Amino acid sequence: MKTFLQYLYKNQSNFYKILLVIITVFLIVYFFPKGYKFKYDIDKNSPWPYEDYFAPYDYSILKSNDELEQEQNDIRTNNIPYFDFEVDIFDKNRISFIEDIKQIFNNDSLSNAQINRIEKFALETFDELYKFGLRVDEGQFDGSKVVFLKKGANIQRVLLSAILSQDDLKNFITKKIEENRLNDYSNELVQLFFQNVEVNVSFNQELTNKSLEQSLSKISKTRGTVKKGSRIVGKGDIIDNDKFQKLVSLRAEYESQDWDENTFYTITVGYVLLVSLALIILLLFIKKYRLDIFEDNNKVTFIFLNILFIVGLTLLVLHLDQELIYVVPICVLPLALKAFFDPRLGLFTHVITVLILGFIVPNSFEYMFLQIIAGIVTILTVSELYKRANLFITVFQITVVYTFAYMAFSLIQEGSITEIEYNEILYFFLGGIGLLFVQPLIYTYEKVFGLLSDLSLLELSDTNSKLLKQLSEVAPGTFHHSLNVANLAEASANVIGANALLVRVGALYHDIGKMQQPQYFSENQKTTVSPHDEIDPLESAQIIINHRAYGIELAKKNNLPDRIIDFIRTHHGTTTVYYFFKKQQDLYKSDFNAEDFTYPGPKPFNKETAILMMCDSVEAASKSLKEPTASNINTFVEKIINKQVEENQFINADITFKEIEQIKRILKGKLKNIYHLRVEYPE
Repeated sequence: MKTFLQYLYKNQSNFYKILLVIITVFLIVYFFPKGYKFKYDIDKNSPWPYEDYFAPYDYSILKSNDELEQEQNDIRTNNIPYFDFEVDIFDKNRISFIEDIKQIFNNDSLSNAQINRIEKFALETFDELYKFGLRVDEGQFDGSKVVFLKKGANIQRVLLSAILSQDDLKNFITKKIEENRLNDYSNELVQLFFQNVEVNVSFNQELTNKSLEQSLSKISKTRGTVKKGSRIVGKGDIIDNDKFQKLVSLRAEYESQDWDENTFYTITVGYVLLVSLALIILLLFIKKYRLDIFEDNNKVTFIFLNILFIVGLTLLVLHLDQELIYVVPICVLPLALKAFFDPRLGLFTHVITVLILGFIVPNSFEYMFLQIIAGIVTILTVSELYKRANLFITVFQITVVYTFAYMAFSLIQEGSITEIEYNEILYFFLGGIGLLFVQPLIYTYEKVFGLLSDLSLLELSDTNSKLLKQLSEVAPGTFHHSLNVANLAEASANVIGANALLVRVGALYHDIGKMQQPQYFSENQKTTVSPHDEIDPLESAQIIINHRAYGIELAKKNNLPDRIIDFIRTHHGTTTVYYFFKKQQDLYKSDFNAEDFTYPGPKPFNKETAILMMCDSVEAASKSLKEPTASNINTFVEKIINKQVEENQFINADITFKEIEQIKRILKGKLKNIYHLRVEYPE
């Protein structure tokens, strides 16, 4: 049992990664859409690359989107609108109309025959006017359109022009007066009608919409059927519109089938195997090419959570509307991984994620092609993400690539530029806007996972920050030394392709531990008298060595990232405080422990920390050059760095002899520029 527990403890990191893969696979497969997957890719206007394909069963042919849209437009165009006839208004106005006739024309100047004639004309005209009612002409429909006129429970079809418009009322009355030769009473009759006529027909929007919805709901989504055993497409045939629609219909029919329990488990196992394979390949890639990341479970967890985030977001959008698939800013993944790690890992993880999504997205080949191309463009174009303009430029480039690739696919599949669905370009644009949120996302990742990006490095490089300002006040000589080292280290990193911003920030903070006892370090001493003259060499050596431990403590207290603290830990490696070692040796011969004069390490373990060690030693020792000639500088740089190489200080760093030689050349050139002789000006 004890042996088993020891084995578990020894391999706990590997067991954690296995558990992480299992959990990730479970979550991805659990939320995958449940349905059959059609095994053939269908590319319109392309040759069918498979064997002759026959219908496995009878199925209906789905209408294309264009066909459905055309039918819907026809129904909307031919839909008959509804109008309401208010009977109460007609009855009320007719009563008041009769009363007003008697009041206006019942006088001594008119005979009974004339009065009867006028009353008969008025009532007949009133009834004719209200035969189909009076409406307000809003210009919404053409007068020749047939409409439904609803009078109570009765509905009749009439021409809209049969319903008198309020604008035509005066002309209608005037015309009737002229036809009946009652011009002598024109003013009185017109006034009579206008006082007693009221609009009583109005457009019924609700009933019209309800009728339209019913008509639209009756549209059949299919046209015709394909019989079992009939050939759908032959090998090498071009997939024209008809064949494409038959194949798409078969795919929809196939994927909509209900699963039985055995099929459900079988397909789920297939998904589990494929997703597991993709994630294991990613882990193997990280182990082979990024061992430092593989050994850090925090970083591995970060990568897998990013994959889950992108897959989950895509599945959510698929559930809402498949057409919005390109709104998902999937290039956030390579952007974030490049910000914290490197472009190669970012691109590989992006490709693996796209392959996983290819199982469940529609038009998987087109989707994977567009997303992989976009990921490559993201990796190639983004540099110095902390500069806001670069992010906007990258978003623009990615959107352009999406657009051109999509248009190319559409031209191949549709064979006409007029058939391209330009609303997809809007989705690409929205996805680009989503990419702009990568900066706050990176900031969140930094706080949650304790990672370090260029954005944070840029903030840390500000010499007005609290810690560096304190260093400049407490130990101005050390601050000046750190600035010089930062410049040398940045130039060296650029020449060998290391992270220049990281090594610069590391150089700025590497000696903050000297703030504890700044007077014991020569660069901060204002006189030729050194406090070391009054103490034992061993004590002096311990003060010098302890600046490293105090620097680590101060850095942690001020929440500096671990990657910056690494520079404080390693910038002296396991070298010896040689000056005090020799002084102790002269005083006590060999009666002392040499390890008391040695830094505890660790040695530099990457290019950046190795660069800092070289630059720090060279810059500090350069102050002792009495005659800084070109020859002396060359010899001096060679001597210091070669000694570090001989002591195996760079044995753990991923740095080559060629790169060390390149760094030497940079340091020699920089020191020659610093110590060059100026022309002596006359007094």
